[in-house]
Amino acid sequence: MLVLIHPNEAAVIAEAYGIVRRHMTAKPAITLGLATGGTPVRLYEAMIAGYSRGEIDFARVKTFNLDEYVGLAQDHPQSYYHFMNVHLFNLVNIQRRNIHFLSGLPHDIEKHCEEYEKLIVKAGGIDLQILGIGRDGHIGFNEPSSSLCSRTRDKTLTRETIEDNRRFFTKDEDMPRWALTMGVGTILDSRNILVLATGRAKANAVAAMVEGPLTAMCPASALQMHPRVTLVVDEAAASKLNQDAYYRWMQANDYRMYDLLEKGKRTRRRRA
Repeated sequence: MLVLIHPNEAAVIAEAYGIVRRHMTAKPAITLGLATGGTPVRLYEAMIAGYSRGEIDFARVKTFNLDEYVGLAQDHPQSYYHFMNVHLFNLVNIQRRNIHFLSGLPHDIEKHCEEYEKLIVKAGGIDLQILGIGRDGHIGFNEPSSSLCSRTRDKTLTRETIEDNRRFFTKDEDMPRWALTMGVGTILDSRNILVLATGRAKANAVAAMVEGPLTAMCPASALQMHPRVTLVVDEAAASKLNQDAYYRWMQANDYRMYDLLEKGKRTRRRRA
């Protein structure tokens, strides 16, 4: 796992946008896995700004959203369908036929989740999955004790997750207790994974994800098994990492290595 530590949230978002831009430029018909939440929405703001500047293009992009609340219609103001339209899709040139969501009101949950998995495979798999991380180490709505090889399915939310999200709902009884989510195994099938975390409240989860044991009690720890995960965090979220000095050393030297390789490429091209 490549750990990139930055001084503040603005620097985290700038780094994350640079990563997304490089992937989108390298593969214009990229398939993105998208998350919701406070940190991802700031990344989407950067992506919208990049689109406005002509740096990235969504015309051939396909997307699959990570999760959705059970019981919410698409037009509900707290559905993730509504969230993504407001914070990204309505503001870029993405084709509506290339946008994929889990439904909060499926006729048959099991069948719907199986079909979602098939749609991902039909699209050629997810090239870049964007993730946040919960305070208890959940990714998507894969709560602690989730199987590390799980596929897209329904999950009962923990009390902690419900409390974290309660502020978005005006009435307590409106707060969903269940969600549909890509499974941990589904996420691990992605070719590349980008995880964002900011704030001291995420520090314990970040440390458990990067340096803790592989355990279902911290579903994000499964990312240790993936060969291409980049974690971008601010100082506060990185504050519980034991090996932070090494991550900073690796970060600085990796950039120098890439600069060195790029100079070598330019030299070879001139000689040719």
